[in-house]
Amino acid sequence: MSGRGFTFKQFDVQHDRCAMKVGTDGVLLGAWAEGGLRILDIGTGTGLIALMMAQRYGEATITGVDIDHEAAMQARDNVSRTPFANRISIIESPVQNLTADTHGKFDAIVCNPPFFNDSLKNPDQQRAVARHADTLPYRQLFQTVAQLLTADGVFSAVIPSDCLSAFCTEAYMANLTPSRRCAIRTTQRKQPKRCLIAFRHASCPHEFTSEEQCLQDAFGNRSGWYQQLTSDFYIK
Repeated sequence: MSGRGFTFKQFDVQHDRCAMKVGTDGVLLGAWAEGGLRILDIGTGTGLIALMMAQRYGEATITGVDIDHEAAMQARDNVSRTPFANRISIIESPVQNLTADTHGKFDAIVCNPPFFNDSLKNPDQQRAVARHADTLPYRQLFQTVAQLLTADGVFSAVIPSDCLSAFCTEAYMANLTPSRRCAIRTTQRKQPKRCLIAFRHASCPHEFTSEEQCLQDAFGNRSGWYQQLTSDFYIK
């Protein structure tokens, strides 16, 4: 990884024009989320998750949407240099403006959402927009997801563990219920810091599965689980 970007096995991602850089959360979600034939990446940023989903699901078409002009431009540039360019489109728009009538519905939706609700804003306006939920409150996120998700589709996200309760409350209000959850510890000694979680329409029969995993082993190396999850992406 450099100050400008990150090189993966099948593509590289530049992030010098984006507020939110390539990081563990995005890689985790891109490697863990369920896909489909039509995938929507909300808040695509660099385009990382869209690219990971395109690599994992070879028949899929992916739409990335972002409100930030610089991020949308960089995502388009990143996508253009990959083998997946003809299957990924980037839209510069609030996701709330997307409708099923104009854009159709999606089998899978992924999002690494803004998550700070009450903390002080970052003085960097671009980073503040990317990190704070003001521009995409959880309620609006789930209302939009519920409208754009197919009847048997799945919505996957990565969020800080301390946001999980509020996140799930808004999901229930939109008639979406959890189908899969993975609590992530950085090390075995620490409490889970982040959570991967997937939702489906409450009307769609599904079971709920839950697990807990660790990113690092006792020696500070990537755990076996993390290595296996990201083996198609990280260069050893």
